[in-house]
Amino acid sequence: MSRAQYDFAERVVVVTGAAGGIGRAISNAFARCGARTVNWDRVPGALDTPDAPRHVEVDVTRPETIEAALALTLETFGRIDYLVNNAGFAGSTVPLDAYDPVEWQRIVEVNLVGTYHVCRFVVPAMRRMGTGRIVNVASLAGKEGTPNTSAYSAAKAGVIALTKSLGKELAQTGVLVNGIAPAAVETPLLAQMSPAHVQTMIDKSPMKRLGTVDEVADLTLWLCSDSCTFSTGAIFDLSGGRATY
Repeated sequence: MSRAQYDFAERVVVVTGAAGGIGRAISNAFARCGARTVNWDRVPGALDTPDAPRHVEVDVTRPETIEAALALTLETFGRIDYLVNNAGFAGSTVPLDAYDPVEWQRIVEVNLVGTYHVCRFVVPAMRRMGTGRIVNVASLAGKEGTPNTSAYSAAKAGVIALTKSLGKELAQTGVLVNGIAPAAVETPLLAQMSPAHVQTMIDKSPMKRLGTVDEVADLTLWLCSDSCTFSTGAIFDLSGGRATY
């Protein structure tokens, strides 16, 4: 099986939530293609990718940490070519009326408000360059509304709408904004969900399996590549045939 190859030499990519799971796979994929990768994550530590990407401790719910990370990244590399908003928090899988209101709010803050804050700081830098790519990692839950995950579904629906809105805003600036809506992907994030809930998601897939982090990374690379030129404000499903709209 052949896979697309890209040359991202001299390009700078910021990936939020890249300490593990989907984010790490995306960061590793960019590094393999020659990009200078920067991990913005609240989990301290460095990544073990070939080009030793810089790790910057960032909590996407705290704007001051994003602003500091942006300043450091621009000081170090001079630019940000690609931004992947991946930081996420699934939370509990319980009926809406059983949610702890604090946790419900936290899920929305991380997934939706965090994406807004990161874009708020990075977009002006891309607009000044007249070029850039933003990829927001949403979820099929944001399209379908998954039972017992009301906060996560609502937050990811917000990410989808934000992507469409921002894509239109920046359509003539050289900055393209797109989103990915995966179905269940095999990551540590699923450990936050009950096994019965995960199995339900698998059963809904025509392919009868979970997605992989590498499949998400491959789509992200294409969306950031020079092969993607006429798509913006779009949501790309990655669902094994489950989503058909």
